[in-house]
This record gives sequence, structure tokens and C-alpha cells, in this order.
Amino acid sequence: MTDRATKLAALTIASLSSFITPFMISSINIALPMIGKEFKTDAVVLSWVATSYLLAAAVSLVPFGKLADIYGRKKVYMMGMGLFTLTSLLCAVVTSAPMLIVFRIFQGAGSAMVFATGIAILSSVYPVEERGKVLGIAVAAVYIGLSCGPFFGGFITQHISWRSLFVINIPFGVLIILLVIFKLKGEWKGAEGQKFDLTGSIIYGTAIFAFMYGVSILPATLSIVLILTGVVGLFAFVRWELVVASPVFEVNLFVTNRTYAFSCLAALINYSATFAVGFLLSLYLQYIKGLSPQNAGLVLVSTPVIMAILSPLAGRLSDRIEPRVISSLGMGLTALGLVLLIVLNAHTTLVYIVASLMILGFGFALFSSPNMNAIMSSVDKRFYGIASASVGTMRLLGQMLSMGIVTLIFALYIGREQITPQSYAMLIKSVRVAFIIFSCFCVGGIFFSLYRGRLRPND
Repeated sequence: MTDRATKLAALTIASLSSFITPFMISSINIALPMIGKEFKTDAVVLSWVATSYLLAAAVSLVPFGKLADIYGRKKVYMMGMGLFTLTSLLCAVVTSAPMLIVFRIFQGAGSAMVFATGIAILSSVYPVEERGKVLGIAVAAVYIGLSCGPFFGGFITQHISWRSLFVINIPFGVLIILLVIFKLKGEWKGAEGQKFDLTGSIIYGTAIFAFMYGVSILPATLSIVLILTGVVGLFAFVRWELVVASPVFEVNLFVTNRTYAFSCLAALINYSATFAVGFLLSLYLQYIKGLSPQNAGLVLVSTPVIMAILSPLAGRLSDRIEPRVISSLGMGLTALGLVLLIVLNAHTTLVYIVASLMILGFGFALFSSPNMNAIMSSVDKRFYGIASASVGTMRLLGQMLSMGIVTLIFALYIGREQITPQSYAMLIKSVRVAFIIFSCFCVGGIFFSLYRGRLRPND
């Protein structure tokens, strides 16, 4: 039985890291124009400041999850937080955009080590009957980071410097490392003594890189080649993992564990359908409604605020009620929020938009932490690292797929041109088409959420 002090330390550490990493992602997006202005770089290079981080994290999540199961989750977590903190310092003092991109790659790898182990450690120290509550708190910390990022990131960038966004990470990182060293007692391993599957890791990393890079450059001809290469690579990865003695990823979990497989697919669908909502509405509010960036941010913050408030409650409910019931209701509410946004036009009121976003936030909250609880509770302890990494991988793949869909829609309706008043009508049409597609995603996601199987036979 884990003592109370270790439980509290694990929750504090997981919550702090769950806050700082999404805060970094969302705040740096606001700072990209200032970074481009300082380094005099074009939009393509600038986009890689954000994309390089996501790619590095997605490629390395699963291998680091397995390494954590073999060598110790706390050890990998601390190394990851150390790398994240060091690269934050290096990003703050770069002298060129290419240098920043390189350090962002390593920062993404560090965050992957944290993503792959933080939830696994929480699941290791808390029993099943308490897990939903603490996972809900960790999810709430993610949403608080996402909601604080645009507002405080914009303020800091405007009044101090974009470099300060990286400097902020340093005291957070040092504090977390000290808490791990002095307060988090014990170590957790699920696959001690197993060999690390280097070949499988290389196949996986190559396939994920090809797929995600292909999505990021849609609709270029090369993107189709890369996406197909990624899909073929993933099939090759699955075949390899089924025959190798010590696989880097337990593919059999998807074959033999319906709850785990459908919960992961539901997460992928949810992130694919929702990640680009903020991006689309940011353009709509500033171009069509004429709001300033700060006021647009205030409108958009209504979603993550609702998510942050309700996620702990949803997680606690999933300790008492079958998680598939709560998360399916959440997916349904998310679909409703997206359907309401399909009718956006130049005359739509801000009250209507905020109400729709609050419904989305309610749906996100009901879906996310119960779904994560279902994933972590459906596997044996020795797979906690892999399951935790799966959650992060589904999130990153969904985020890239969501933006890839939007990029393709914009290319088809607007083209590779600057948005001007002459193209506002096509911008609105693009936004509405995107919301139609995302709504369909969520409706389909309800199926996977409902038919994942039961964790509690009586519910």
C-alpha cells in the first residue's frame, strides 16, 4: 500500500507537469509572429517551430513508454523533465530560427518522456477506486495550461519577450525535479528484465514521422506519398510487434482488449474532431467578427475554463459509474457543440458562440478523464507505461490530423493566399465544412465509446 505522502507527491508532480507542457504549446503559438519578425523567417520555417515539437513527441512517446516500463517510470520521468528544462533554457537564448527548431525537437522528446510516465506513475500509486478522481485533476491541469497559454502567453510576449515563455519553464522544471528526488519515494517497473525492441522503435518512429509530416504539408503531392508510406510503415510495425519476443508496443492489447482498443480509438477521434476548433474560431472571430486577439482569446477561453472546472468531477464520477457511460455522454455533447457551430455566419452573435463553446467544454470534460480512466484501468500494471504513452500518442496524432484536415479544406476553398475581405465568404464556408466533418467524426466516435465493453460488470 502506497503511503499518503507519496500519493500526494505523485499527484502534485503529475499536475504540475500536466500544466506546464500544454501551457508551453499554447503560449508559443501566440508568440510565433514575434519570433518570425525577430528572425525574419518565412511562414513555412516558422510553422516548424510548433510542428517540430509535436513530431518529436509523437515519434518518441511509445519507445519512452516501454523504456519506462523496463528501467523505471520515475527515472525516465525525471530524465524527461531535466531535458525539457535544459532545452527551455537553450530555446530562450537562441540566435536563429534553425537553432530554435533543433532545440524544440529535443524539448518535444523531453515532454514525451514526461507524457509517457506521469499518468503511469499516478496509476501505479493510486488504487482503482481512487484513480478516476486523480486522473480528473491531472486532466484539469492540462486544460488550465491550455486556457492560460494564449492569454498569459500573449501578455508576456507583448510586454516582456517571447523568450520569457521559455524562461518560465525553468523554475517549474527545477521544482518538479526536486519534488521527484525528495518526495516521490519508490520506483515502478512493469517489464523489468525485458529487452528493448530497437528495430520496432525505428520502424514505428519512421512510420509516425512520415505520416505526421505528410499531414502537416497537405495538400502537396508529396504529402500523399508520405501519408501512404506512414500507413504501410504502421502495418509493418504491427506485423513485427506480433512476432518479436519483447515488443516495444503490446499490439495484442488492441486485439484482445476491446475496452483498451476502443477507448484509444475514441480518444483519437475526439482529438481529431476538436483540436482545430480554437484555430478555426480564432480566424473567424478576428477576420469575420473584427475582434482583437485579446478579445478573441477571452471568447475562446470559455471552453477550457469549463473543462478545467468539470474534469475532476467527471473523473470522480467515473470511479462510481461505468466510464463508458460518462465518456459517451461527453462525446455526444461534443458532437452537439460542433453541430451548433456549423451554422456560423457573419451575423452569428457572440452569446451563441460562447454558449456553443461551453457545451463543447462540458463534453470535453465528461469525455476526457473517464476515457483516460478506462484506458488505464483496462490494462495490467506492467503495461501502465505503454498505456500512458498510448494516451499521449492518440492526442498528438489527433491534433495533427485535425490540423491536416483544416489545411486541406483551406487549400481547396481559399488556396495558398493571404486571407482578405474578398475571401471572407470562402473562409466562412471552409469553417462550416470543417465543423460538418468534425461533427461526423464525433457521431462515429460515440459508437467506439459505447461499445468498448464494461470495466464494471454491473454497470
